[in-house]
Amino acid sequence: MTDHTDLREQPGLVLPTAAVRDSYIAGERADCVAEGRSTEWLGPAGDDFEAFVEERRGVRVRWGVPSTVFWYVSGAHYLGTLVVRHSLTPELAEAGGHVGYHVVRPWRRQGHATRMLAAGLVECRRLGLDRVLLTCDTDNEPSHRVIRSNGGVPDGRAHGEDRYWISLA
Repeated sequence: MTDHTDLREQPGLVLPTAAVRDSYIAGERADCVAEGRSTEWLGPAGDDFEAFVEERRGVRVRWGVPSTVFWYVSGAHYLGTLVVRHSLTPELAEAGGHVGYHVVRPWRRQGHATRMLAAGLVECRRLGLDRVLLTCDTDNEPSHRVIRSNGGVPDGRAHGEDRYWISLA
């Protein structure tokens, strides 16, 4: 059994990598099962992980805007995903925002999401963004804490999600 509190390497954001294959599949599968979601989307990962990774690397158009996917890893341990949307569509400006993230279950409640978002904000600055919008479900108190601890300022609610702006100036 892995001790999920003792990581040998400092976690950090990286572009998707085949080096975390087993922990990525295990972590994402465990989340799907725990949340009652289908694991079907993981089929391609099990079939050809390198191709699965390649589809997620680099700047790609997702949600109608250029986006970059990062994985938060420590050595061979996949801890979560962070997505940076380089701009907003009118829909993303209402709900979704510039940044989305999640930490897989074995690694939650250890401060990883807070540190992962902080690292993601550095990436947003590199893109030249002055401020970023984040949204989260109204009942997701852990995410509210993560966003506020990274400077998030509440900006109302839209489509069942609370909105926060973070200034990068």
